[in-house]
Amino acid sequence: MKLTKRGEYALRTLIRLGIADRQGEGVISVSTLADQERLPFKFLEAILFELRQAGYVESLRGKHGGARLAKPAKSIKMGDVVRLIDGKLAPIGCASETEYEKCSCPDEEHCGLRMLMIDVRNAIANILDRYTLDHVVEVTLRKQEQQAAATRKTTAKKKTSKTLHADPADGFLAALLSPAI
Repeated sequence: MKLTKRGEYALRTLIRLGIADRQGEGVISVSTLADQERLPFKFLEAILFELRQAGYVESLRGKHGGARLAKPAKSIKMGDVVRLIDGKLAPIGCASETEYEKCSCPDEEHCGLRMLMIDVRNAIANILDRYTLDHVVEVTLRKQEQQAAATRKTTAKKKTSKTLHADPADGFLAALLSPAI
């Protein structure tokens, strides 16, 4: 599975709308969403259209119009959104439950690669289907608060630039399992 830019932008948009909902902000204009998430406006409009068609988002027109969640964040599974936008979760077609494709392997039933990729698909699906938008919003807000608290503590110290990398300690599960502030 490779998350496309479209999939990434859709998830980031839903997370931002989930944060807005949690914080009582209500409707967010498309231009504000595009600016806050640094997304191309026209691309975001197309993504919002797809999310609206699937029932995840609703749009309001007018001077104070924009987008908001159409259903509770607790009912939006991350795996469902990824499948909607990017299709199958399996890295290869013969390991997919939803978009199976026959492979060129001479013995698909006993193919070690297929069995491995089924396990990869299952691991991805188990994580994405276990967590809802509400979980991701909770972790995001918790991480922001932890960062704000750390910044307040180091206000008197000289700022240093932090190099970002994929540290396992920064993962979703690590953040979800860490105690709340």
